[in-house]
Amino acid sequence: MAEYVLHCFAQSGNAYKPALMLALSGADWEPRFVDFFKGETKTPEYRAVNVMGEVPLLEHRGRTYSQSGVILDYLAETLGKFGPQDSEERREILRWTLFDNHKFSSYTATLRYLRNFVPSTGPAVLAAFRTRAENAWKVLDAHLAGREWIVGRRPTIADFSLAGYVFWPEEIGVDWKDYPNIRDWSSRIAALPGWQHPYQLMPGHPLPGWGIGEKS
Repeated sequence: MAEYVLHCFAQSGNAYKPALMLALSGADWEPRFVDFFKGETKTPEYRAVNVMGEVPLLEHRGRTYSQSGVILDYLAETLGKFGPQDSEERREILRWTLFDNHKFSSYTATLRYLRNFVPSTGPAVLAAFRTRAENAWKVLDAHLAGREWIVGRRPTIADFSLAGYVFWPEEIGVDWKDYPNIRDWSSRIAALPGWQHPYQLMPGHPLPGWGIGEKS
């Protein structure tokens, strides 16, 4: 058994955040498939290990950790990579991680989910979430103007948190050329040694019969 076990599935951007961190760190880890689309996270067995009924879930040294931001912070500490160098960076990383969880990933993920997995979603609902997502994209694009990474001059867990959903532009319905700083930043992440697309890094792709993600 690997040192780190990540409960995840290929379509989850939130699970991709720690999976990417583990891959880029060269950690001894393995994914454990969670069949979200068949309701596994709602079962009593899964709720017994994570009362929130969500992925990702990390197992390490006999303990479990949930919520992607917490897991990223824990991995930065235990792996000694991609974390803050001082208290000021720690707060700045936290600031952008909270922005991601509350705004960037939150709206982007919901927009993608509704577009691809809930065909009954009406156009007004999609338009409302798209507006909220676009507002978050504009904030990040403006922040990245003239800089390569979210915090400081190197990649940190803030970058991995915000990158959770950016590698599905077709599924989101966005062309990142309209947000050139996000486009260039995501290209820098994809150029890091060990990077893989979420559909390559985590199990569960493609979804049979869904018509989404049928090509890598």
